[in-house]
Parts: sequence; structure tokens; C-alpha cells
Amino acid sequence: MLSTTPRTTLGRSKDRGSSDRNDLYEVLDAGLICHLGVVVDGHPMVLPTGYGRLGETLYLHGSTGARSLRASEGTDVCVTVTHLDGIVLARSIFHHSVNYRSAIIYGRARLLTDPEERLAGLRAVSEQLAPGQWDYVREPSPKELAATAVLALSLEEASVKMRRGGPLDEEEDYELPIWAGVLPLVTSWGEPLPDTALPEGIDVPVHIRGRR
Repeated sequence: MLSTTPRTTLGRSKDRGSSDRNDLYEVLDAGLICHLGVVVDGHPMVLPTGYGRLGETLYLHGSTGARSLRASEGTDVCVTVTHLDGIVLARSIFHHSVNYRSAIIYGRARLLTDPEERLAGLRAVSEQLAPGQWDYVREPSPKELAATAVLALSLEEASVKMRRGGPLDEEEDYELPIWAGVLPLVTSWGEPLPDTALPEGIDVPVHIRGRR
């Protein structure tokens, strides 16, 4: 079960919330990019970034020179992941909506210094975007690792919210001669495009080709 705190308690549309921790994992594991919210130099900043999950920990990475990551260390941050599943088209413009799945995680970010955990975190981020790629390519060099910051965030304080189904119109509007329903949004991978510098004879690896 997800923990309930003042920050994770839903104020509106409470019926769309979920307390099932597995729903949190589903939303996170299906995503590719999260948004990191942090206060930098006294001002709020929200940045898209790659992430990965290992158990109850979310890992984020970026350049050691990034102000957002430096400001995140040891402070409270907010991370969000959202999937848009469709546009809900109602009979009145007021009741138009979207079907979605979303997660919000609050917590104090921890900058990783342990070499093994840093590698594990980076691998989690890589595998989130391209499963199988970490074992296929060259691992990061010491110089590359020194230029990369990895943050860890506990999933202890999180909330999940989602909407499914069709429009909810006013009772008197159901007789209007207006089409209503859901326009689903489906995201799919395209055909892999080889690098222009790729020598002949190197095929697309199975783990990339399989994403199709």
C-alpha cells in the first residue's frame, strides 16, 4: 500500500486515486522520461530527465555541472511521470477531459557516491530507455563517470492518479445530436535508423529490433 501524507492526499477526484503500490510501479516502469521539480537559487525549476527504478528506489542522472542536480542533493524534490492515454470528447466543452495515468514522488534526493550503487543506478536509467543496451555497448569510462551525477529518491512517499473510460455529461445533454467518446492515443516505436557512420555489415541488435 502507498503511504498517505499531507502531500500525497488527493484534494479533488479522490476516486481516481490508487493506494496500490503495484499501480505506482506500473506507471513508473512504463515511462521513459520524468519531470524533476526542485528549487534552484530560490526559484522553482522543472526539468525533464531520464530515470530508472530498482525496487523502492528511483534513480535520476545528469551532468555534474547541472544546477538542478546540484540543488537537488539533500533537499526535498518532486518527481512526476505522466502517460496520456486518450482525449475524452464530451457533449459539452466543460466535460471534455483526458484519460491518463500519473505518479508523483516526494522525497529528499540523495547524491550517490558509492561506485557500485552509481553503476547500478546508471544501468537502471539505461535499461528504462533501452532494455538490453547496457550489456551490448561499452560501459562508461572513469572520466565519463566523473562527469555524471546520479540521484536516488525513495518511493516511500508517492501518489498515483488515473482516469479511464468515456465522458461524463450532464443528464440533459445525453440526448443532444453530438458525437461523444474517446480518441485513444497510442505511442509506438518506428523503424531503427542506422548512424550514418555505421560500417556495413552491422545489423540492428535483437533487443533493439524487438522493440518494434
